[in-house]
Amino acid sequence: MKDGYIEDYVSGIEVKASSEEVQAVQPFEKILVDDYGYPKDLIITHPQYRVKVRPSDNKKEYPVDIAVFNSSSKDDDSVYIIVECKKKTRKDGRTQLESYLRFSKATMGVWYNGEERFFLRKHEKDGLVDFEEIPNIPKYGQRVEDIGKFKRKDLKTTHNLKSTFKAIRNHLAANTVGATRDEVLAQQLINIIFCKIYDERFTEPDEIVTFRAGIDESANEVRDRILGLFSKVKRKYKEVMDKEDNISLDAESIIYVVGELQNYCLIEAERDTVADAFEVFIDHALKGGQGQFFTPRNVVRMMVEILDPSDEDIIIDPSCGSGGFLVETLRYIWKKLDEEGKKYNWNDENLREEKMEVALNKICGIDKDYFLSKVTKAYMAILGDGKSGLFCEDSLERPENWNDKTRIKIGMGKFSMLMTNPPFGSKIPVRGEEKLKQYELGYKWSQDKKTGKWSKGKLKDKESPQVLFIERDVQLLSNFGKMAIVLPDGVFGNDTFGYIREWLRKEGRILAVIDIPVETFQPNTSTKTSVLVFQKLPKKYIPDNYEIFMAIANTCGHDRRGNYVDSDDIQNISAEYRKWEITQDIMRQENAE
Repeated sequence: MKDGYIEDYVSGIEVKASSEEVQAVQPFEKILVDDYGYPKDLIITHPQYRVKVRPSDNKKEYPVDIAVFNSSSKDDDSVYIIVECKKKTRKDGRTQLESYLRFSKATMGVWYNGEERFFLRKHEKDGLVDFEEIPNIPKYGQRVEDIGKFKRKDLKTTHNLKSTFKAIRNHLAANTVGATRDEVLAQQLINIIFCKIYDERFTEPDEIVTFRAGIDESANEVRDRILGLFSKVKRKYKEVMDKEDNISLDAESIIYVVGELQNYCLIEAERDTVADAFEVFIDHALKGGQGQFFTPRNVVRMMVEILDPSDEDIIIDPSCGSGGFLVETLRYIWKKLDEEGKKYNWNDENLREEKMEVALNKICGIDKDYFLSKVTKAYMAILGDGKSGLFCEDSLERPENWNDKTRIKIGMGKFSMLMTNPPFGSKIPVRGEEKLKQYELGYKWSQDKKTGKWSKGKLKDKESPQVLFIERDVQLLSNFGKMAIVLPDGVFGNDTFGYIREWLRKEGRILAVIDIPVETFQPNTSTKTSVLVFQKLPKKYIPDNYEIFMAIANTCGHDRRGNYVDSDDIQNISAEYRKWEITQDIMRQENAE
């Protein structure tokens, strides 16, 4: 590959890596193939298909970014959809797309600039050409009239919904009447997402979904159907939804959001869709100021698989954000129960009871952000009624200052497993003598240059939250309990943090350190991180010398801009850890003999 070039996803031809190509053309090619199901041999990208500039022209001069055909002949008569990916404004993009459609046989068009998109349908009658904006384009094999009329089993999962949410955010910010602030739009979108999740969960596989926007439906019809769904969500989950919660978007905005989301299955999505929505809608400075950077699902899944929780474990995330670790843990344990149910021939009712026991009594989460804790509670409620173990508290506060309900459910030394990605950064320090003196790591430590030993000094005035979370997390674990935590690399390598590593060695055994790429949390933050896997042990069981599993992931499934790339080392690490763990067990048995 020549420098500055990339391989076109459809044709395989080397093309110049312009911003338009990287951020719009290539992503939409993948969407057409992966999400809409169009075969590559019905798509022309490079060399580009061309259309006329004027009806009287003999030559076709306008190059089309992507052309989709309904026949393998791929001739002028079979062109079906035209996609224009120029970096223009919405108004200019529509004018350009209408010109392409007017002078070709295509009946539908898409404009996408990497940030926004819309869909057009062309009508020809009595020599006149007219255009209407439609909720979406058909999937491969569908008719235009079938848009939105999906059976539950026909919904598709997708690798990454962030581009969809970005398009929704930009459309709403520009066009929604009465609500333009990102925080308000985020609340509205998440309410609509819960309608979608509820519909997926309570619709039979062969039934038509309620969350849909058809080609010939009015915006008011769609709005009324979605508001009806939201009423069901509020009735079923009244413990987590406030009475004043509503969907106040205008009808045109609702139909746009529904049209963008209706093809997908969110409850089986590979990324935490609520976290994706939150990241897109809440301004970078606002969420970055609170250290709220959400953990990509491949990292979450790796950490869950390494700890390998079962229905016997009691699990917590003390900085749970939008619930990514909790949701993935619930799914992981439920999958184990499904396999166990098949093995022992459980009936459906027994299996459901086992699953509900896990959701209700085995999974807990805390977050000090009211909005996030509410979102997590609603998300867990809709997925599996696992709302009773979720609390809005400051995990680093003295436990006696927590709410009574929190203290009943959450206690030091109670949890057999813990997974978390705590907020970190010197810009959000924890202050207060009463809070800091709970922690040995809240004190100043100094190292004797001769002996190398660390000694504790005076209480600090402030400390970064990630340092205190390390100690609080260990406090929450029961003896022999395990935790996996995302931490900045400085904790593992900086000399000034040697006292933290020394403190950890006195509390148990470091099982693994996994280096993950700097791109993992980009484009939100460039902080370099690793995952620590740790087991809390009574003093007499802590070995002096032992092996630690070490791994380096070079790729994470996306680049520094957040664009999908077809390489992800993270997803393979848990299997390698499992092999190492088996080897360790064999060695221990041999030594014992």
